[in-house]
Amino acid sequence: MKKTLLATAIAGALGASAAAQAATVYDQDGTQLIVNGRIALGISGGGEPDTEAGEAKTGGTEFRNIYSRLGLSMSQQINSDLKAFGRIEWRFNGDERDLDAGFQEVRHSYIGLESAGLGTVMAGNFDSFYNSQVAAPFDVYIDRGLEFSKGAGGDLQARGDSLGYITPDLSGFQAFLMGKHYTGNGLEENGESRSSEINVQGGVKYEMAGLRLALGFAEDSDDYALSGRETRHRYTGADLRGADENIYGATASYAFNDSFSARLGYETQDTNDGAIDDGGDVEQYSGYDTWGLGATYSLGQWAFNADVYRVSPDNGDDRTAWAAGAYYKVSSNFDVFSELNRADQGDITVSTADGVDVEENSDNMYWLVGARYHF
Repeated sequence: MKKTLLATAIAGALGASAAAQAATVYDQDGTQLIVNGRIALGISGGGEPDTEAGEAKTGGTEFRNIYSRLGLSMSQQINSDLKAFGRIEWRFNGDERDLDAGFQEVRHSYIGLESAGLGTVMAGNFDSFYNSQVAAPFDVYIDRGLEFSKGAGGDLQARGDSLGYITPDLSGFQAFLMGKHYTGNGLEENGESRSSEINVQGGVKYEMAGLRLALGFAEDSDDYALSGRETRHRYTGADLRGADENIYGATASYAFNDSFSARLGYETQDTNDGAIDDGGDVEQYSGYDTWGLGATYSLGQWAFNADVYRVSPDNGDDRTAWAAGAYYKVSSNFDVFSELNRADQGDITVSTADGVDVEENSDNMYWLVGARYHF
């Protein structure tokens, strides 16, 4: 069960399937316009540290909008090999009346060209290739649960001012490369104008007979001063800058049959010792090693996900994280779901005096239940 629905003619190039629920508004002479989206509502709670007296709680029960979306996909067949495409997708508030805007953000907006012989090139605002190509087997949860890509998922040095290229399928092999541009216009550092910066990510993948292997990297520059927007850091979920060290990752997944698939992944990033020596925040610039193991099982209208991670920061305590989800397809357009996530599961130790003790966790259990209508 995929986290996103991409009803677009170039979905194959991005490694996702077009949504069966998408409505084709226009399809004539090789030109196509598709409308798709979803209204998703749910109730969640937990997932935050216990609050002290006088502090505002953040992990209480809440009725929520769960990433409702509206999208348009366009394509035109230029000749037998070349296709032009475009997509725009908005997120909107689905759980309450909104008198201000209603739409929260433009999630995607990109254009491109796809050729079976030459590959696909695209430009604009789209997901991180590292996430969609390397971390993809683990990106199966509607909300929390992904520990790779620094927890940022599609936001990792992407989503705007980006240019990407994916090679054609070469007997199961594909390579991918993209760059995100950060302009220095209007910015200064120590009284001098800032130069523009490009963060690059790329890699290769291989798919054949149920086996999927992917290897990639992503520059994780300390780009806050350039972008005006901070990027998420994996340890706290807070908005912090990149560590200015490359992220490297590899994943392997195998579909044993139509019902069961398993996945294994590894991700690493070096500690930026220079930034720490200069007084930088240790948590922000600390590197890590992360292992992930997971599986998906489907039976009829049911699907189940389960994943466990071991995260080892260079300058912090190791932690075990896990996530699980159950999904039921009521109809082709309507599904219900439930998910659990614990970002820091305490280790169980044995005490000769008191028996079994459970170490204090840094957070409590996060839970989510809800329903989605796809169109």
